[in-house]
Amino acid sequence: MTVTAVYDMNKKKVGEMELSDDVFGREVNEGLIHRAVCAHLANCRQGNASVKTRAEVRGGGKKPYRQKGTGRARHGSIRSPIFVGGGVAWGPHPRDYHVDMPKKEVLAAMKMGLSQKTKEGGLFVVSDFASKDGKTSGIAKTLKKWETESCVIVIHAADKKTAQAVRNIPNVKLVTDRNLSLFDVVKYEHLLMTKDAVGNVTTRLTKN
Repeated sequence: MTVTAVYDMNKKKVGEMELSDDVFGREVNEGLIHRAVCAHLANCRQGNASVKTRAEVRGGGKKPYRQKGTGRARHGSIRSPIFVGGGVAWGPHPRDYHVDMPKKEVLAAMKMGLSQKTKEGGLFVVSDFASKDGKTSGIAKTLKKWETESCVIVIHAADKKTAQAVRNIPNVKLVTDRNLSLFDVVKYEHLLMTKDAVGNVTTRLTKN
């Protein structure tokens, strides 16, 4: 077990907590983490970009001008891709970008991401993180004490006032422990997790 300090919101040490080595102390395989993040981003894509081909654009049924004698190139429709207002050649069409990864690899990658963040000193455990008045200024002052350029705050249960206070702060994201993704762990410089969130994430990753 790895022992880490527990802080309050103002970064004052209030105790200690043991972290599971299976979740926060594993050997890191950066290749696996990269594949898992790429799969996550691919699965977030909607894949609904679409353009019309020359067969789908309205109009253009009549030959624009006679075949010979004009000195111009021969054309049969003004909906050809070379005309303004014509169809698009080789444009995007709706498709599925979904990437499958074995469940064990996804879980292992998540554990490795948390382990890497812990080894780099980017993981902080806080006793609690909440806003009483829902004001952004108060939370912004609190986060300045952590000296972080970007962070994701992981709490156990959704809090409307805390979400309201955090949402307008640049490079700061608030998520519940069940919605924490590997992309969030990798993207942000620091990870602020409440004690309850640490326990829930550990349980979720070790019971599978």
